[in-house]
Amino acid sequence: MGFHVVIPARYASTRLPGKPLLDIAGQPMIQRVVERACASAADEVLVATDDARIAAAVHDPRRPGQPIAVLTDPALPSGTDRVAAVAAARGWSDETLVVNLQGDEPFMSAALIEQAAALLMRDAAAGIATLATPVASLEDFLDPNVVKVVRADDGAALYFSRAPIPWSRDGAAAGLSSQTEFDGALRHVGLYAYRVGELKRITRLPPSSLEQREKLEQLRALQAGIRIAVAVCVEPPAPGVDTPADLERARQRWTR
Repeated sequence: MGFHVVIPARYASTRLPGKPLLDIAGQPMIQRVVERACASAADEVLVATDDARIAAAVHDPRRPGQPIAVLTDPALPSGTDRVAAVAAARGWSDETLVVNLQGDEPFMSAALIEQAAALLMRDAAAGIATLATPVASLEDFLDPNVVKVVRADDGAALYFSRAPIPWSRDGAAAGLSSQTEFDGALRHVGLYAYRVGELKRITRLPPSSLEQREKLEQLRALQAGIRIAVAVCVEPPAPGVDTPADLERARQRWTR
C-alpha cells in the first residue's frame, strides 16, 4: 500500500507573515518542504493552501508542469482540516494513507516521512501514527512549548502534554523547579500519518476538553478513543521554522 503527502500551508502567520513564501537559498520555504516530501516514496505530494500566491510557487520536481496545489477554504481552522479537505476533494477511500507534513519543515527527512507511513501500515488497529524523539535536556523537559508523549508497551500513545511527563517524583524533592531527572522522556515530533476514515472522523468532532485545556489537537483523537501509534525517530529530526531566528538559522544551514 502506498501513501500520499499533503502539506498544509496558509499565508497568515503571527510571527512570520507570509511564512510559506519566505526565501531559503533562492526558493520559497514551501517549495523546500515539497522537495523533501518528493524525496520520499510518496505516491503523490500535494499542497493544501488558502492562497493563490502559494499555489503558484510550488511544483513537483518529479512531474514538471503538473499542478500540485489544492485551494482550500480560508475559514478552515487547522492544517488537519485542510488535509481532510484535500482527501475529500480527491475522493480518497477511508483506507487511504496520508501523511500531514507541516509547511514549515524545510529539512524534514524523507526517512521520517516514510517511517510515519510505514508505522501506520503495520499497525492495523491505529488510525493515526506519529513520531517522537528523546528529550534532549532538562530545560526542554520543563518547557511547556516542548510537547511530551508517553507510550504504552505496544507503542500506543497514552497521553500528550505540555507538562513534564513522565514525572519523576524522587527527582524533584523540592517541587517543580528542583527536578533533576528526565531519562526516558520523549518529545513529540509533529509529523502525522492518518487513515482517511479516521481523519474525516476527527475533523467532524468538536474540540475535546483535553484539547482545549492543553491546546494540543492530537488530544481530540486520543480522547475519542482513536489509537495513535508512536515510534521513536530512526534519525534525529531537524528543526522547523517558527520564528525570525529559526528562519535565519535555516538560511545559514542551507548555505553551508
